[in-house]
Amino acid sequence: MTDTPIQALETEVAHLTRTVDELNDVVAKQDTELRRLTRLVDMLVERETAREAEGGGGMILGDERPPHY
Repeated sequence: MTDTPIQALETEVAHLTRTVDELNDVVAKQDTELRRLTRLVDMLVERETAREAEGGGGMILGDERPPHY
C-alpha cells in the first residue's frame, strides 16, 4: 500500500514537527544549564576578586616554603 502525495507530505510534516519539538526541549535544557553555569562563574569571579582585594593571594617568593610545610 503506497501513500498518496498528500499523505506522504503529512507524514513528513509530522516527523519534522516532532523533531523540532525534541530539539526545542534540548535547547531549553541547554539554556537552563548555561544560565546556571554563568551564575556559578560570576560567583567565582566575585569570590576571587574579593580574595585578591584582601591581599590573600599567597604569592611565594624565591625559596620561601609554602605555609603547609
